[in-house]
Amino acid sequence: MEKRSENYLALGRKVFETEIEALQSLSNELGEGFTTAIEWCIDTLTQRNKLILTGIGKSGNVCRKVAATLTSTGSVCVLMDSVDAMHGVLGLVNDGDLVFIFSYSGESGELINLLPALKRFSIKTVAVTGNLHSSLAKHTDLVLPVRIHREACPFNLAPTCSSTAMMVMGDALAMTILQARGFSRNDYAKLHPSGAIGRSLLLKAKEIMRTGERHPVLLEDCTVKEGILKMTEAKAGSLSIVNKEGKLVGIFADGDLRRHMARDEQILRRILKDVMTPNPIVIQENALAAEALRIFNEKNIDDLIVVNEFNEPKGLIDSQDLPKIKMM
Repeated sequence: MEKRSENYLALGRKVFETEIEALQSLSNELGEGFTTAIEWCIDTLTQRNKLILTGIGKSGNVCRKVAATLTSTGSVCVLMDSVDAMHGVLGLVNDGDLVFIFSYSGESGELINLLPALKRFSIKTVAVTGNLHSSLAKHTDLVLPVRIHREACPFNLAPTCSSTAMMVMGDALAMTILQARGFSRNDYAKLHPSGAIGRSLLLKAKEIMRTGERHPVLLEDCTVKEGILKMTEAKAGSLSIVNKEGKLVGIFADGDLRRHMARDEQILRRILKDVMTPNPIVIQENALAAEALRIFNEKNIDDLIVVNEFNEPKGLIDSQDLPKIKMM
């Protein structure tokens, strides 16, 4: 049984290796055609027209996923059934649209028959195919090659590397367009309001911060001992320190205490103003919670103080809370 399991693993890894090799080869061959396709997509979308994807069989399944990715990242895109297109669905095509036709062989009858009908519109067509000499490649305006040396299938028949190549080409288009058009994290959140991703991206700092007794705040002339007691009561790892006007002036954390204890036996009697970290990193209460995640990652801190427009501390975000709200 153990030998059989090892054999299964070897077969599985071989598929991974074969598909990785195919993608590496595809990446090396990416050229000016890809740049042209991106420019056409941006022009189409800027003119408030749409991208249309169509394919048949496994290629059609790839189209469905790529179309969903494009749409969810701000590129207006629809999936057109290549068979139904000849029976009325062609009505969704408008002048100015950009049509991508996915077919590895480039000879699928349903797609070839569709080409003359598409030529009636003032549109551009792009073939995503592995056969640069195919009928599809010859009768479209641009070709994005997805050639592979062989499939991962032991009979070199089942679409494996070829469908993966088309999928990754679609992802490359979507992600490049996303960045070229300046599509932001906030834009992404607007298009995913019901999912876990959308909820986490739409949350604001004030909605996830610790407040009240869970957010310890003390005046700067209080002692470190008072600060430690306050932090202990709040079960927090840091303390927001304010002046007499209630403005944030510093932060005192567990790490600060440990560092001072190593060289100052009287640390507990010191006033917070003398040992705090002044001008701490903060986040505005109406900022998106995703911004807090970026700050934690970039600044390598454990606690982030939330302030209002007057620089008054309103709460505390502990990095340990982020996984609970699906932010990490």
